[in-house]
Amino acid sequence: MLVKKPPMGWNTWNTFGHDINEELIRSSADVFVEAGLRDAGYEYVVIDDCWSKKVRDPQTDRLVPEPEKFPSGMKALSDYIHAKGLKFGMYSCAGQRTCADYPGSFDHEFLDAKTFAEWGVDFLKYDFCYKPTSVDGPTLYRRMGMALRASGRDILFSACNWGSDNVWQWIRSTGAHMYRSTGDINDNPESYRSIARSQLDKLGASAPECFNDVDMLTVGMYGKGLVANGGCSDADYRSQFALWCMFSAPLMLGCDIRKMNEETLKLVTNRELIAIDQDEEARPPMWGHHPWSDKLLVLVKHLANGKYALGFFNMDEKDAEIPAILADYGLPASAGYDVRLHDVFGKEEDKTWREYVRVNVPAHDCRVYTMELVQR
Repeated sequence: MLVKKPPMGWNTWNTFGHDINEELIRSSADVFVEAGLRDAGYEYVVIDDCWSKKVRDPQTDRLVPEPEKFPSGMKALSDYIHAKGLKFGMYSCAGQRTCADYPGSFDHEFLDAKTFAEWGVDFLKYDFCYKPTSVDGPTLYRRMGMALRASGRDILFSACNWGSDNVWQWIRSTGAHMYRSTGDINDNPESYRSIARSQLDKLGASAPECFNDVDMLTVGMYGKGLVANGGCSDADYRSQFALWCMFSAPLMLGCDIRKMNEETLKLVTNRELIAIDQDEEARPPMWGHHPWSDKLLVLVKHLANGKYALGFFNMDEKDAEIPAILADYGLPASAGYDVRLHDVFGKEEDKTWREYVRVNVPAHDCRVYTMELVQR
């Protein structure tokens, strides 16, 4: 299997958009190693849109890197990233043009897949702009899925059709390893919250080899960058990152990782949260709302080691006590078990509860625990 667990990495788009070049990519790859991101599990360094010339090579019909941005070429950049023990990702689009109006891969799928393989690409994000109306989305993703298989190189296929055409119903059959299920994220609380809410009843389609991608993280952006639209607090970033982990979603950082503050770095390298995301069973969470507010959310997730993850999320503007009635998640009072909670943020002592758990969660924030059953 190529993708047993949700992919982890970094993508240029959220912060940099069109303002990319090889020095940015090389220096960011350096940070993967120096800041401990690689050791925490992050491995894909992904260039998004705007990397190529505006037209294909007139002689070969191939995509050509913009020489002012990437004077050394993509193979040299790929070699640099691989030498760091990392993997190299790139971007194309199922339409005739990309979303930023560069050449897309429509009707060039096999040629482009071969080109990417020759450059040493390990990951392809495949967008959905400017496709002819005469061809449907499933057909276009089938084409690229087959083209990547024929390229001679293992390339992670990241389908990005924004949740169109009920994508979770058919995308696994195309060979894709992850699939965007929502519109683009923005760096503000309502954006990540609405994305999370929209996928609660669709996470059952996500599984090893084909993961539900709820978009790149805005953690650590603080209102700076291309998708900045108000920014978030540290509490919001904790909630966003924890939600993605509870969902077993790909963890693709979108901030400028060269400028992460201590709080951001500590969050995105939290080994206990990452272990929840990377759990080998990749089960979706059970979920429920507070009886009086749909802004107060509880998630319970089975883990492969016989334990569970338990998350409380306060999407309201005021602090709140959030209860979890354990019978709702499969543990009735008659079971003969209590639960012991361990705080993954390391702020609380381990504690045992019977029949229910109730915690105080500040506005915009979360509380996340690993949970084990304890026989009475």
